[in-house]
Amino acid sequence: MRTIRAAAAGAVVMSLALAATACGGGSSTDGEGSNDAPKTLTYWASNQGASIEIDKKVLQPELDKFEKETGIEVKLEVVPWSDLLNRILTATTSGQGPDVLNIGNTWSASLQATGALLPWNEANFAKIGGRDRFVESALGSTGAEGQDPAAVPLYSMAYALYYNKEIFADAGIAKPPATWAELVADGKKIQAKGKQVIGAEGANLSENIHHVFTFAKQHGADFFTKDGKPDFTSDGVVAAVKQYVDLMAKDKAIPVGNAEYAQNQSVSDFAKGKTAMLLWQSASANLKSQGMSDDAYGIAPVPVQSGTPGAGEQVNSMVAGINLAVFKNTDNVDGATKFVKFMTSDAEQKILNTAYSSIPPVAAAQSDAAFNTPATVVLKDTLAKSAAALPQVADESQFETAVGTAVKELFAEAAAGRPVTTESVKARLEKAQQQMPAA
Repeated sequence: MRTIRAAAAGAVVMSLALAATACGGGSSTDGEGSNDAPKTLTYWASNQGASIEIDKKVLQPELDKFEKETGIEVKLEVVPWSDLLNRILTATTSGQGPDVLNIGNTWSASLQATGALLPWNEANFAKIGGRDRFVESALGSTGAEGQDPAAVPLYSMAYALYYNKEIFADAGIAKPPATWAELVADGKKIQAKGKQVIGAEGANLSENIHHVFTFAKQHGADFFTKDGKPDFTSDGVVAAVKQYVDLMAKDKAIPVGNAEYAQNQSVSDFAKGKTAMLLWQSASANLKSQGMSDDAYGIAPVPVQSGTPGAGEQVNSMVAGINLAVFKNTDNVDGATKFVKFMTSDAEQKILNTAYSSIPPVAAAQSDAAFNTPATVVLKDTLAKSAAALPQVADESQFETAVGTAVKELFAEAAAGRPVTTESVKARLEKAQQQMPAA
């Protein structure tokens, strides 16, 4: 499980664009002569596990395996999500960046616009086995439409509804809610038994974006027009944001204290049995690391407005995931490409995605029995049938900051007992839109 991105995820891409020409890789030669290929790679991995130390334990054996196969040492640094994009900004400015790095797939188009990342054209894809090895939905979050991808899918994830079986049984609830109305109704039964209903990360900008994006889809709305301009104040977007915040403000399903959550506290609350439900991306490994047994909870699709999950207004998750990128100016393109091929090989995809309870974006690896458990089947079905990619526009990271902050402020209003109205929601979204470059 990756740790959710915090406010740094919205760092201004214009700064990246200005600095992109200064970008350079961080590897060095082995001292045997300038004609020798570099024998090291630097790799910034994102924090996928419950801690950085867990990530090191997962990744280092695989990096050692790569070195044994190729003679190339990989110098690993696991970077927290709260720091990662700012670290990339600094790297592009200083010219002292890594050779290979993980990026959140929602950043792909923003970073692509800087020119700092190696484009994955047909020739580069051929070096790692071809583009057709990857699931199409994962490729949809690798850059702007019509351009060569800026990164390669590494881990795929989807949101699901995790529910505590014991709390549900005690409240007399036979099955997980399939619609938001059912969730609210079940919440009243759960509260009557003295338990909290569902957790949220109200102060986490990226989490806010992920959820209001899904709600907007369910209201038939988008945050950007077809030509990539921000459109934050349409009736559908306003209704979507209000419905999400109303889970706290009106329905009392989200505890008011969650307005300040930004460091995965909602996951810990669920693992400790404090809340009955959790909306999260591929949470099983994280929950297990916190002592929650697999038998203690169930997993179901995220609710929709009515009916069952699907395309269009039945979308119930973003296409979540991690991509693997190469800095264009690395002095070891060949080694970096070999590393990407290794990390996306069928064998490594099975190992890494099993460790992180994510789904391989490589089609052949998905067929492994490890990814056909009840939990992973829900995630695979969601990715295949009812998930949509966040807008692949150059201003996506500013969008995360501006709208994510608006939702954070609305949660703070709700927690303070102040009314959250259609007018107040629209006002916050108007302010967010004014902060966008296209405005």
